[in-house]
Amino acid sequence: MNNDKEYLNNLRHSCAHLVAAAVIDLYPGAQNAIGPAIEDGFYQDFDLGDHVISEDDLPRIEEKMKKILESWDSMNEEIVTPEKAKEVFHWNQYKREIVDDILARDEQVKLQTSGSFIDLCRGGHVKKPKEELKYFKLLSVAGAYWKGNEKNKMLTRIYGTAFESKDELDKHLTLLEEAKKRDHRKLGRDLDLFYFSDLVGRGLPLFTPKGTVLREELNAFSQGLRQKRGFQKVWIPHITKNDLYKTSGHWDKFGDELFLVKSQETNDELVMKPMNCPHHQQIYASRPRSYKDLPIKYLETTTIYRDEKAGELLGLSRVRSVTQDDSHIFSTPEQISDIFQMLIEISKEFYQALDMKFRVRLSYRDPHEPDKYLGDPKLWESAQEIIQKIAQQNKLEYYEAPGEAAFYGPKIDFMILDALGREWQIATAQLDFVQPSRFSLKYTDKDGVEKIPVMIHYALVGSLERFLAVYIEHTAGNFPLWLAPIQVAVLPVSDKINDVARKMFELFNEADIRVELDTEAKTLPAKIREWTLKKVPYMCIIGHKEAEKGDSISVRTRDGKDLGLQNIYEFIKQLKQDIGKKI
Repeated sequence: MNNDKEYLNNLRHSCAHLVAAAVIDLYPGAQNAIGPAIEDGFYQDFDLGDHVISEDDLPRIEEKMKKILESWDSMNEEIVTPEKAKEVFHWNQYKREIVDDILARDEQVKLQTSGSFIDLCRGGHVKKPKEELKYFKLLSVAGAYWKGNEKNKMLTRIYGTAFESKDELDKHLTLLEEAKKRDHRKLGRDLDLFYFSDLVGRGLPLFTPKGTVLREELNAFSQGLRQKRGFQKVWIPHITKNDLYKTSGHWDKFGDELFLVKSQETNDELVMKPMNCPHHQQIYASRPRSYKDLPIKYLETTTIYRDEKAGELLGLSRVRSVTQDDSHIFSTPEQISDIFQMLIEISKEFYQALDMKFRVRLSYRDPHEPDKYLGDPKLWESAQEIIQKIAQQNKLEYYEAPGEAAFYGPKIDFMILDALGREWQIATAQLDFVQPSRFSLKYTDKDGVEKIPVMIHYALVGSLERFLAVYIEHTAGNFPLWLAPIQVAVLPVSDKINDVARKMFELFNEADIRVELDTEAKTLPAKIREWTLKKVPYMCIIGHKEAEKGDSISVRTRDGKDLGLQNIYEFIKQLKQDIGKKI
């Protein structure tokens, strides 16, 4: 079996051609646009004219794909002139526009022919489609703007996946079914964690009291780990003059993503901050610094704003208001290794408490696209060697990824593995030799000479919103006791016991345990079912026997374990210990 990633991409890209052929055959007048391989599958975009399709139509399209595949003995490429390509695609405005884009890039125009189907394509296909494209599945239908631009027409996007074997396909489909059950958008509604309002705007989540508990507990843990290692809190405003980002380089790199604010009083053009590092650098620059002061470690949890494209917004995974647990460290070059060692230790402690495994990605600059990055290439080489050495010294499992660096420096990205085996980039530590120089930051070294500090960017949770999207799906909403929005539910079996139950409720409340009292006129099995679905770690049942004792409860867990009769004071003591240990 071929495990080569390039082959798998070719397989899936070939399948995108196949779905294009099927849709064009089934829906007269349909025009296919682009159809790339993506992680775990492929998609194909269509202008369907007056036709409308839904997921109910996918089985019919799949059957047509299988029928067409019988005549696809090969996939042949041919280099043609732009005029020839436009003649072939006289019926398809999108392909003609792509031909113009190819010319602008000074590339060759290629046609790909399979059976009677001709497409415009730069290449990357299987050699024997009839034999190799047997195991595919169409998954969903969505909308997508042509070229990702909201000013262009909305096209119909069909997502699918393909594998080399039936076993691999079946395993993936099972994984997708489990992922649907864990979808953070569904669980967010079911568990009353967050909400999106059309009046507020797309990509701007509102967190309920329960969701806010998650945010605050995670943030408190993150900040506590850093504060005990010498980080200090700072505060910055949410808007700034655009000059700040012109100096930092963000204006040129991310100008299209900035929210602009106009001052009616001074007519100044202001920016909703898309990141925090330039502000923190101004705090550093507010007074003279000596080598004796370094390292200086700032932390702040604050919200930044980016004008993400509407078509890319996805639950909490991609939002326009991003809350970061941000840190910036200013150091001498000699302190870099010790600082990265500290950041690795913080990251290990945090993610071990959350029962999440990780490896690291060493994100380097792409040497083939130097214009994407700022700073001296020699400094980049030095920085990349430093983070590689640090990863090796810590015996971290790592891999290298050219092209994944920030525009100002290489980074160590912590790639978190969730319960379904999916990998996510969450925490990051970024080495920056560029921005301190652009802002003329200085410190006086022991020899009395002014030098430029090194800046290290560090986020542990990263984006609270994105992390919660990952963590909700990782746990399926079964949060550990210390993090659960409601830790205990008190369930009296009848209204005659409500007064005793209320006293029990107050004992939990006074112990700072997040508790709710259920005095609804329901049967006990109905209450247990309801609070189990709410995924509350413990249900404390108070019946007549418990009420007579006055200090006893029957304890049941959300996974159905009966812990029996317990003294409430001893139970509270145990809960406090478990919460303190982050259990």
